[in-house]
Amino acid sequence: MSDAIVPKVDQPPVYETDEPVLYAAADGVARITLNRPQFHNVQNSQMTYALDDAFQRAVNDDDVKVIVLKSDAKHFTAGHDIGSPGRDFHSSFERRLMWYDHANKGGAEKAYIREQEVYLGMCKRWRAIPKPTIAQVHGACIAGGLMLAWVCDLIIASDDAFFQDPVLQMGFPGVEYFAHAHELNPRIAKEFLFLGERMSAERAYQMGMVNRVVPRADLEAEVARVAGRIAEQPRLALQLAKQAVNHMETLAGKEAGIDASFGYHHFAHANNQLVSGDYIAGFSGKSMAEKNKEREADKG
Repeated sequence: MSDAIVPKVDQPPVYETDEPVLYAAADGVARITLNRPQFHNVQNSQMTYALDDAFQRAVNDDDVKVIVLKSDAKHFTAGHDIGSPGRDFHSSFERRLMWYDHANKGGAEKAYIREQEVYLGMCKRWRAIPKPTIAQVHGACIAGGLMLAWVCDLIIASDDAFFQDPVLQMGFPGVEYFAHAHELNPRIAKEFLFLGERMSAERAYQMGMVNRVVPRADLEAEVARVAGRIAEQPRLALQLAKQAVNHMETLAGKEAGIDASFGYHHFAHANNQLVSGDYIAGFSGKSMAEKNKEREADKG
């Protein structure tokens, strides 16, 4: 039956840290740091809910005018967690949005409900944060990492940063928060998806996806300078300007397109389950990384 309840998977994740996200605030700027360096900041639910907590903390603090999302690890983030010991796909969490628990559901419903909350829903929630947000990107910003950067108002990248959505090899049209055709020219978005190759920070800047590119050594200082300048502006005016631009994007069909593409994404999940017996077609974090290296070696 489609409404059947199934036993929960008795395989608890093994978390390497109790603090997958760090928080600090000073001089009107909150800095939220992704903190799973051992696994290149891949995002499990533990990190996602901690990130939501950190954003909410910054929103609640009247002294905070600007929010910076960053990483002190080798990379910004290598995407969603599909293979670390802390992968918690089967775990229940106290939900923030109006969705029921996924952990005791079967079939395509399990992934669909979970990703409505932790991927699509959270990204929409964070895009609407009523304070300016800046993604400070260095190294890899892959797949689910794009979603974290794209919900921010500004992206400032180091010259060694790269952006990539390689999930077509898994059968998906792209990541769940499918903003590709708004972040990039549609023809460039197709190239980005069809080839799955890395896009350098410089090309991303040329395409309008990134605001600024600076040497790696200057990234922290440049983000601090931009954040400090924004923090001098009136709080309400910042919120209204952000709301106005976001509304223009909504009128242009951004949210409707993302919602439709989320459905396509979950058709692909269901197809993978039918064809291969696994909703991500048997891929793991390790196998995806190996494929990525092969692709880059072939290109070079």
